[in-house]
Amino acid sequence: MNEIVKIFDTTLRDGEQSPGYSMDTGEKIRMAQQLARLHVDIIEAGFPVASQGDFEAVQRIAREVVGPAICGLSRANTGDIDRCWAAIKDAKKARIHTFIATSDIHLKYKLRKSREEVLDDAIKAVRHAKRYTDDVEFSAEDATRSDPDYLVKVFTAVIEAGAITINVPDTVGYTVPSEYGPLIAYLKKNISNIQKATISVHCHNDLGLAVANSLTAIENGARQAECTINGIGERAGNASMEEIVMALKVRKEKLGLDTNIITEQIYPTSKLLTHITGISVQPNKAIVGANAFAHESGIHQDGLLKEERTYSIMKPSDIGLTEHKYILGKHSGRHAFKARLKGMGFNLSEEEVELAFKKFKELADRKKSIFEEDLEAIVTGLVRTVPETYVLESVDVQSGTQKKPKAVVVVKVKGKKIKVTENGAGPVDAVFKALKKISKFKGNLEKFTVNAVTGGTDAQGETMVELIENGKTSRGVGSHTDIIVASAKAYIAALNRLVSQPQKISPQL
Repeated sequence: MNEIVKIFDTTLRDGEQSPGYSMDTGEKIRMAQQLARLHVDIIEAGFPVASQGDFEAVQRIAREVVGPAICGLSRANTGDIDRCWAAIKDAKKARIHTFIATSDIHLKYKLRKSREEVLDDAIKAVRHAKRYTDDVEFSAEDATRSDPDYLVKVFTAVIEAGAITINVPDTVGYTVPSEYGPLIAYLKKNISNIQKATISVHCHNDLGLAVANSLTAIENGARQAECTINGIGERAGNASMEEIVMALKVRKEKLGLDTNIITEQIYPTSKLLTHITGISVQPNKAIVGANAFAHESGIHQDGLLKEERTYSIMKPSDIGLTEHKYILGKHSGRHAFKARLKGMGFNLSEEEVELAFKKFKELADRKKSIFEEDLEAIVTGLVRTVPETYVLESVDVQSGTQKKPKAVVVVKVKGKKIKVTENGAGPVDAVFKALKKISKFKGNLEKFTVNAVTGGTDAQGETMVELIENGKTSRGVGSHTDIIVASAKAYIAALNRLVSQPQKISPQL
């Protein structure tokens, strides 16, 4: 059986205190409950002494979230520790995490204390915390810029005082794997009572090395990793939980270690955090980025369709996704193109596939995103346009704080102009209601998005409308400096595509 590396999640403490990621109490509880479903071992719920709001959030998490140990952070003084315990005491498993800096630069400029004074503070803090709970963790802040022999002295003393976890933080993201791994090995070898404690690591990403440093520390004896969802945290962030966990899972034969994480909950947890904070991860983010399981290269698509392991070291289902995404674009190959057409219900001869593929490549050189409607148009010989059953003639709207939104829309339908006036919740809603009435569209508006194509107040806006009717989906895109007009154009384009769609052929099995 593989040895377990404990996952100490500090999304709600170190992650939440970074710019843009602040959460209210309800959001913290919701996130903590998801972390429990993820099966993290410890949730660092906050820094109770920081504010009354932080105290109350930690207290509620301690009372309401079951499963992981609930941890509060405190500086190495009795006041902080007392406040921390008051917040977490109702948890079924409660941990006090106390810290003090140990590097000479922190001692001289921040604490203005001697090494002996800091050592004394650390021992007193751990002893005081131990009065409340057996689960006490001690961190030597800025450990990677500290004298290793002084670290040995401090850690030996705090373990003797009762700490059962000692943390070796790379607080400013300064270290590199070739020195961090040996530091962990040195501490493990020279701390005389290390068998009584777990070595933990807490790495920051200032040089982009947080995960690499965490893994090399684990290889050298650390058995707790402190990390955050999506790698959020102070400055450039913390070590990414999902990257550490999946590295241990994918390379289990190399590292011989495991975690208690239910990896299928990784993607839902990542998405919940982005939903709460409104901040998405970059598309190329490892594990949870939009492109992590997306493939456009024809060589890659062909290999994946033949054998998944050729170009993917993980299954999408491992993190809670359903499947790989095959992005059709100018880099795509015949195999993926043919598979997509078959999935859409089109059964073409090899000659027809070749002709359609050639037209697809021509379109992909001109068009950034290729949708199923584009493929349908290609198959029916309509590479660039669809018949214009509906032609937008004019749009006039009124709206304001004292006016009920109203739209007057004129559309030419098979050569005949039809004028409709509709009210709505807003000007776009009024326009869409008018278009729906003119076209006698019976389906639903599934999606409506707006993007600025350029900068400035005169920016051109691009809108996308997705309609669905009788199982058929259609997208339309419109652009204009007036976003209302752009929206109308997109809706009209979607309507035209919808009425021109061919009847899909059932795949032959």
